[in-house]
Amino acid sequence: MLRQPVQVDQAAPDDAAALLEMWGGTGGRPERAAGAKPLREAAASLARMAADPDQRLLVARVDDRVAGAVHLSRAPLAPLLGECGVYMLHLHVRDEFRKQGVGLALLEATVSWAEEKDTAHVLAAASVSSRDANRYLARLGFAQIAVVRGTTTAALRAKLPVETPAVARADRRTHRNVGHVLAKRRSMRRAAQARPS
Repeated sequence: MLRQPVQVDQAAPDDAAALLEMWGGTGGRPERAAGAKPLREAAASLARMAADPDQRLLVARVDDRVAGAVHLSRAPLAPLLGECGVYMLHLHVRDEFRKQGVGLALLEATVSWAEEKDTAHVLAAASVSSRDANRYLARLGFAQIAVVRGTTTAALRAKLPVETPAVARADRRTHRNVGHVLAKRRSMRRAAQARPS
């Protein structure tokens, strides 16, 4: 089978529906995105990224179809360091375009952008459940340097001790009032979560 040429360029607002469908933002049903809020939000995000000199959302096309994409962001490697790295997130190649050079084309474009920005490091994040993606990155020389974990704000709040924030401790009257309000809000939130839908 002859390999089709892969073209990589900056994603445009017109790519919003294809990207939402590819990344599962519309439940795999592009017709849900047409004219809907997710489509407008995605198009606005793409326009914002295109205007930001420290971000890129690259799209790989094969035969004018979106075959894959990657989000790039240039940011400091650590809070107190001036040295930056390119963070490569959400690298995805559609199943029907795998093993056709789409991933390599996206990585080549990533390295070119990092070089253009005079950035010596590229960091990648892949889903812990995606064995293929993690193996692919390891074969390319990406070593594991951190583990990224996530939770919701509400879940984290529920796990923290019910203690008044230090900001509210300056005044005893404020301490009692703020502590009472926070405890009441937590109780209401837990009660709402416990209610059957």
